[in-house]
Amino acid sequence: MKRINREKVGEFLRFCIVGVIAAGLHYGIYYLLQQVIDVNIAYTTGYLVSLVCNFFLTSYLTFRSAPSFKKAVGFGFSHLVNYLLHMVLFNLFLYLGVSKELAPLLVLTIVVPVNFLLIRFVFRKKNMQTEN
Repeated sequence: MKRINREKVGEFLRFCIVGVIAAGLHYGIYYLLQQVIDVNIAYTTGYLVSLVCNFFLTSYLTFRSAPSFKKAVGFGFSHLVNYLLHMVLFNLFLYLGVSKELAPLLVLTIVVPVNFLLIRFVFRKKNMQTEN
C-alpha cells in the first residue's frame, strides 16, 4: 500500500482554506455589486480583488514561500486562463437559465480543481528544478 505524503495532503488542505477565503471574497463582492451594476463587471471586480488576496495567501500559507515577481507573473497567467474559464462558464450558466446568485457557485465547482493544478505548477516549478 502506498504511503500518503503528509506534505502534499497539508498543501492541498491549505490550498482549500485559501480557496474558500478567496472564493468567499469573490462571491461576496460579486453579490453586493451585481445588485447595482452589470453582472459581468461585478463578477470581474470580485475576481480581481480576490486575485490579489489569493496570491499572497497562496504564497505565504499554501506553499510557504515568499512572493516574487516571477511567481506573480506565473500566477497572473494561470489566473488569466482561470478567469477566461470562469467567464465562459458563468455566462453559459446564465444563458441556460441558472440564477445569477447560483451561477458563480456552479462555476467554482468546476474551476477549483483546474486552478489547483495550474497554481501548484507555478509555485512548485522552481522546487522541482532544484530537486533534480
